[in-house]
Amino acid sequence: MLKNLEELIKLIRDRKKNSPDNSYTKKLLDNKNLSTDKVKEEIGELIESVENNSNKIHEAADVLYHLVVYLEANNINIEDVMDELKKRRK
Repeated sequence: MLKNLEELIKLIRDRKKNSPDNSYTKKLLDNKNLSTDKVKEEIGELIESVENNSNKIHEAADVLYHLVVYLEANNINIEDVMDELKKRRK
């Protein structure tokens, strides 16, 4: 399960370094305003899908993808986020 997330992170990091300019991921990484807008949009779509009990998994996947891209675009390592979450455990 988490292997898929690790592979997604690796892919996004690879696209950050080696991707052609026409890559959607590269466009998001290079345009912080676009990345921010997409995270907001996808979260709204997830909330709506939960409220309507439809397409929740698809929308949750979109949120995770766009959030990881947003973090990478802003030089926030997911590993640091996970460490912070671990510190918060009681």
